[in-house]
Amino acid sequence: MTFKYSLRVYFEDTDAGGIVYYGNYLKFMERARSEWFLQQSIGMKSLMNEHHLVFVVSRTELSYLRSAKLEDVLEISVELTELKRVSAVFKQTVTRNGEVLCEGKTKVGCVNTETLKPSAIPPAVYQQLNQLMP
Repeated sequence: MTFKYSLRVYFEDTDAGGIVYYGNYLKFMERARSEWFLQQSIGMKSLMNEHHLVFVVSRTELSYLRSAKLEDVLEISVELTELKRVSAVFKQTVTRNGEVLCEGKTKVGCVNTETLKPSAIPPAVYQQLNQLMP
């Protein structure tokens, strides 16, 4: 199941030449993943308040293929591709009018907010995520 999130490139996202700064693709992907979790009714706020857990990025791999520019409308896709007891991997792609600009994988780990140590994804959340696996 692929989720898609759209956003427009603003001046703050670009360098002096109007090209999206490479680090901002990570920010765009983070925003799309956050929206994906919310769509699944898995809010980070409730995960933190009820379980003292949060998902943190532990690894990213990105390939930059084309440049996005000021005022482009981008679509960021999110697909859960791997699920383990304490981590999940997402495939993400940034496109403009169907053209792939950036693609990659992001691994997130579940950690306890008090100890900052890895912790198992709560069973109900894990079951919900597992149903979304291809």
